[in-house]
Amino acid sequence: MPLIDAVPEKWRGDALRVADAVRGLDRVLIAAHVNLDGDALGSMAAAGWILKALGREFTLYSATGKPVTLDFLPLPARLHTSLSHLPFAPESALLLDCDTPGRLGRELADCVADFASVNIDHHLGGPGMGTVANWVTPGAAATAQLMACVALALELPLTGQLADAVALGLITDTGGFCHGNTTADVFELCALLSRGGCRIAELRERLDSGWSMGRLHLWSRLLGRVRLACDERVAICPVFREDLRECHASREEMEGLVDWFRRIKGVRVAALLREEGREEGEESCKFSLRSRGWVDVRVMAQALGGGGHRNAAGGTIDLPMAAAEGVLLETVGAALAAQEAAR
Repeated sequence: MPLIDAVPEKWRGDALRVADAVRGLDRVLIAAHVNLDGDALGSMAAAGWILKALGREFTLYSATGKPVTLDFLPLPARLHTSLSHLPFAPESALLLDCDTPGRLGRELADCVADFASVNIDHHLGGPGMGTVANWVTPGAAATAQLMACVALALELPLTGQLADAVALGLITDTGGFCHGNTTADVFELCALLSRGGCRIAELRERLDSGWSMGRLHLWSRLLGRVRLACDERVAICPVFREDLRECHASREEMEGLVDWFRRIKGVRVAALLREEGREEGEESCKFSLRSRGWVDVRVMAQALGGGGHRNAAGGTIDLPMAAAEGVLLETVGAALAAQEAAR
């Protein structure tokens, strides 16, 4: 049976089209959004293993580097954090899990238009930023799911390190198969990965273990700071610079924390608001929103200039913490009330 038959029928045409575009790339810069998560890193790794199988020259790039929480994932090439130290001058780019050039980081955003590029993403946004081909499918649970489809369209079996990279993206972007995007297509892909030798449970164990004491102390501190707002339908927690410094923890070690807030009875939206500085000295805060079912936090994030998915979204508010928290709660509260009224 041709491997393309394992791709959901609704995606086969796009998978074949984008596979042809990827086959035509060489001297490729593979990149995703800054502050890599499991899906972004998994998609990049999968793309690298695919290009390696095709005999193409490629390199991996992320201005923010590889997260310490994901350092167990083998990569097909060195991950570079600067465009000035690449092993070759790129002629093309494979842009993953990212909907706008700005999310690639300032350095790459300034020159990405110079490359022939293919963009593969599952965020709801525009038609894509690729100059050669785009595949933007919000119905996919993860960009890694789409990379699996591209591999299958290229008749590359989902085994070994390629399978592990795809599985990492699926696990993380479905919240360990707990989010509403965990569809039959996801489980069918997992079955294919498992039959190919991928040990999904071991990957999940790697994600759930290996905590530093700094991460434990940070989570303990922040869980004790969570408060309820908007008639106890919103759980929010502010994170200050000194929290990370005093707990000896990294930003990546907050990954997954906001999902715990949703476990509070009656909470519709969980919000994490992290303080950070900007080069010009202005104050700003990054926010992460989570929800379940019909509550659409993407709309809330978009109202503040951010984006994401229905049940997971985020963005930046260019205000100090106190003011940013007020704006966030006002926006979330109003949108939540409107969505409840519309039901």
